[in-house]
Amino acid sequence: MEQVVNLWPLIGIVAIVIGFLLRFNPVLVVIIAGIITGVAAFMSIGDILEKLGSGFLSTRNLPLILLLPLAVIGLLERHGLKERAQEWIAHIKTATAGRLLIVYLFVREAAAALGLTSLGGHPQMVRPLLAPMAEGATENRYGELPDDVRYRLRAMSAATDNVGLFFGEDIFVAFGAIIFMHNFMLESGGIQTEPLHIALWGIPTAVCAFLIHSFRLIRLDKRIARELSGLNKSALQNREGA
Repeated sequence: MEQVVNLWPLIGIVAIVIGFLLRFNPVLVVIIAGIITGVAAFMSIGDILEKLGSGFLSTRNLPLILLLPLAVIGLLERHGLKERAQEWIAHIKTATAGRLLIVYLFVREAAAALGLTSLGGHPQMVRPLLAPMAEGATENRYGELPDDVRYRLRAMSAATDNVGLFFGEDIFVAFGAIIFMHNFMLESGGIQTEPLHIALWGIPTAVCAFLIHSFRLIRLDKRIARELSGLNKSALQNREGA
């Protein structure tokens, strides 16, 4: 006879999504979601606090891990890292922001699938390298960029890194979420699964995420080309009229 699996603990995911959409404090959202999940899983208050405490202790060195790369990246930026990245991408005549980000999306997703999640990231890759290269490739084609286009390129660069990491790491068999799902199904429902099988089922989702986001990046190229070509044509007409 099949055992009934308690799916109510998944309501914690809903709490996280709602909290992030409403832009509440991330730490508060995660803590509340953890408490909701524990209550839905019929855990005692003591067990919930123990899990929250152990999670906090396991990440207590996180600020140091984040601050050290920031200091290094800051020194590199001070000595012209952004300018060098823009100059390098300007020599590739066929490069566009969309094509560049598609290549990065593939590399980021493939690396995350192998467990190499630290190869990218916003502070060490997007801000000093990826976003300036996307801006440089666009400037090489259309000249000086309006602020709204520049900010859009930066936002899409950050989004590309997020998509590649989020869906790529779901394929890595030793990823924490996969181990969590394995333990959850085994302990709560008695369902015997293999982490490798769970990871393999993440591949179709990762492929779909790559295709969908690549389509968005192609649309980004077309939208920027349409907007900037129109601006350049208007500016040329104004100069001729003057």
